[in-house]
Amino acid sequence: MLSLGPMVFAQPLILAALGILPIIYWLLRVTPPAPRRVAFPAIRLLFGLTAREETPARTPWWLLALRLLVAALVILGLARPLINPSADYPGTGPIILVVDNGWAAAADWTARRAHMDDVIDRAERQGRRVIVLATAPTEAGEPPAPSAPIRAAEARALLEALVPQPWSTDRATTLAALEELTLDHAAHAVWLSDGVGDGQERALAARLQQLGSADALIPQAARPLLMTPPSLDGLSLRVGVSRPEAGAPRSVTVRAAAADGRLLGRETVLFGETETYSEALFSLPVELRNEVARIDIEGHASAGATILLDDRWRRRPVGLVSVGAEAEMQPLLADTHYIQRALEPFSELRRGDVQGLLESGVAVLVLPDIGQLNAEEAAAIDGFVSDGGVLIRFAGPLMAVSPDDLSPVRLRLGDRTLSGALSWTEPMPLAPFEPGTPFADLTVPDDVLVGRQVLAEPSLDLSDRTWARLVDGTPLVTANRRGPEGQGGWIVLVHVTAGPEWSNLPLSGLFVEMLRRLVELSNASQALGAAAGPGTLDPILTLDGFARLGAPPAMAGPLSPDQLGDPEIGPRSPPGLYGTEDARRALNLGDVIEAVQPLGPLPAGVAVSGYERARELDLMPWLMAAALALMIADLAISLMLRRAVALPLRPRTAGGIAAAIALGLSALPGEAQADETFALTAANETYLAYVITGDPTVDEISRAGLETLSLVLRTRTAVEAAGALGVNVATDELAFFPLLYWPVTDTQPALSAQAIERLNDYLRFGGTIVFDTRDQGVGGEFGSRVARMQDLTAGLDIPELTPVPPEHVLTKAFYLMQDFPGRYAGGEVWVQTTEEHINDGVSSIIIGGNDWAAAWAADGLGQPMFAVVPGGDRQREMAYRFGVNLVMYALTGNYKADQVHVPAILERLGQ
Repeated sequence: MLSLGPMVFAQPLILAALGILPIIYWLLRVTPPAPRRVAFPAIRLLFGLTAREETPARTPWWLLALRLLVAALVILGLARPLINPSADYPGTGPIILVVDNGWAAAADWTARRAHMDDVIDRAERQGRRVIVLATAPTEAGEPPAPSAPIRAAEARALLEALVPQPWSTDRATTLAALEELTLDHAAHAVWLSDGVGDGQERALAARLQQLGSADALIPQAARPLLMTPPSLDGLSLRVGVSRPEAGAPRSVTVRAAAADGRLLGRETVLFGETETYSEALFSLPVELRNEVARIDIEGHASAGATILLDDRWRRRPVGLVSVGAEAEMQPLLADTHYIQRALEPFSELRRGDVQGLLESGVAVLVLPDIGQLNAEEAAAIDGFVSDGGVLIRFAGPLMAVSPDDLSPVRLRLGDRTLSGALSWTEPMPLAPFEPGTPFADLTVPDDVLVGRQVLAEPSLDLSDRTWARLVDGTPLVTANRRGPEGQGGWIVLVHVTAGPEWSNLPLSGLFVEMLRRLVELSNASQALGAAAGPGTLDPILTLDGFARLGAPPAMAGPLSPDQLGDPEIGPRSPPGLYGTEDARRALNLGDVIEAVQPLGPLPAGVAVSGYERARELDLMPWLMAAALALMIADLAISLMLRRAVALPLRPRTAGGIAAAIALGLSALPGEAQADETFALTAANETYLAYVITGDPTVDEISRAGLETLSLVLRTRTAVEAAGALGVNVATDELAFFPLLYWPVTDTQPALSAQAIERLNDYLRFGGTIVFDTRDQGVGGEFGSRVARMQDLTAGLDIPELTPVPPEHVLTKAFYLMQDFPGRYAGGEVWVQTTEEHINDGVSSIIIGGNDWAAAWAADGLGQPMFAVVPGGDRQREMAYRFGVNLVMYALTGNYKADQVHVPAILERLGQ
């Protein structure tokens, strides 16, 4: 390569062709321009003419200079000039491209793709082959393995299909594969790391260095974040977030969502300079908290930054029967005191009589030893259990003398005590819990002792109904399921009192954990292992590398309940939801990875850099495009000199120019081709445009919403909307679109000066921007994104705004309406204070927060993607109507404000 300051020529020998420019000049000089065609005059005009020697006309000097410039540009372009070029890789062997594509790589995957393309371009320029090695196991379960040395074009196609996986990298297997790799020449390795350490990074880098030389790229700004499963903190959910290492203070936003995508809560997690772990606390009403199905970090789409929740984190309403003298006793003397203290941390506890508690809709009923139940109470409890409820009973002196039918087993009269025919010599400890019971993974403390209990009558199924025993085998907890074909609820009996009179179990932490497991039976999450015994949990939905929930891959297999205690996440068990539709169990990366470790020090000699750097600029496409533009100009000038420019172009001439233009478009850079394609697409059809925010989820909602609205417009109106197009306000031409839908997000970057200038031009010449803050559902007023919107729009010519007046054209552009709901309802919509002489009375700015795109959005089957609250299908229809009015308003202006339409509108109103 030839270097000239910051510019180098990748093909310097082609510059020798500049030497032929004088020859081209001479040829152009001696070749006269083409003669002009004129009508031959009458023969008499030739009379009297005298013959003289004539000199042919010469090409004008400025046209010669233009043609020489075209030739020079072509030669310079073929020499491949590069600005800020990357140096050639050392060595003569292949380029080894090692890519970390585990869960931690998803957050900055775009930057990785750019560097992959850069590596391939440099290898192609040097004519070297490429070996591609991804460090995470494939979705098919194949371990990491290097490809054969392949051409750069083949490597580029291979990398196009590479995506991050929802599990960790396997650098140990990657290292073993590299140990077996043998090369004839010294290679150069480029390792695109994810910045997460696993103890193998130093050995891997050392092996890459042994193969020749090595570069390692480590993310600096977009460090991976890991969420840990939430814990119950009273009525709240506490969520933890960890980062690899301490550094600059950082804040991230954590959001809780329902299964249908509804936003239920949003909290901010703050990291101090020395902190690698921080927490957020979601304080939600019980009803909303029980709807939380997913918690993730905004703008950080990865499986590690997402937590799926199952019924274990839902606070179930538990009724504690407390009547008569039991309700009036001193706390430490009442059995209900110990039950209450054990249940309060993880359930919504309600106290009262049997009938009142069942009518309040409890999921679990706890019944201490209160004596005989009347027939009405017994029948109500029996129906409650048959319908799926859980009854937890505790024994006591009253049950010992008068057992009833609301028991999982038949009981003997009397009880077993230290003084009697069935006495022990000393209090009896508990036996370890057996597999297949709800208590299987709990550890039994040695100091928990039982001194008195009620006994079960021996039966053939007593062993199957026993969930806990003493060391001598006598049952301590028995259970039976009631209902049609065993699908009803549970009756569970604890064979000791709920207070410390018969045992010290209520004073132990084991008592709390046992009650927690029993309460969880109300949603069948524990019934997977308790009722059916040892079995498997089939995958229902799983996460991909970008935390998108979908159908499980082909390799995903069932899990046994025992595996959930010590899960191993990989191709056979990706993170997701397992079990059945009625009883789901969530498996998250945070269950396996406790904290994110930073990448350790690498061997000396390995060049370490970040992903943030200036990329080289190839000038060849631009030079060739400039040369072609000048060639077209030369053609036009030649036609003008021949006086053909004023005449209609003949088909052959027009076809030649069209072919030249098409050839020019093919020589433009990729960005220019994309711009031309975008312009042709937008100009030929009517599209609804949305602003690309950089958040894939929000952008997909905008696209789906406007696509559905386009279908509604085509069906109901004369507007032939072709669909939706995403626009980059800094680079794309906006004049094609009468309307821009702009969803406001917390992570949108500030607008550049160029973008602000383009937007002001768009607004000045009749465009309309609809800003949707999408947070109207929080309290009915604009939420925190209003401040973000004000920051984004700083510098724009925002006019004076006012709430939509009752007679505004937006209320009658197509449908007659006064409210403008979206996914949420009830918020104000603001428009420009009307000035009829400006832009035909159309407001250049419309602001709301009802999340209209989410209300319009439908999936490929035409089903709505998100629920609308609180109005359901009627509210969604009104959202469609507002969208129709919005588009008609942008296209027709103040047309409906004309008085000529008043009679028709009054007729529609029935006046």
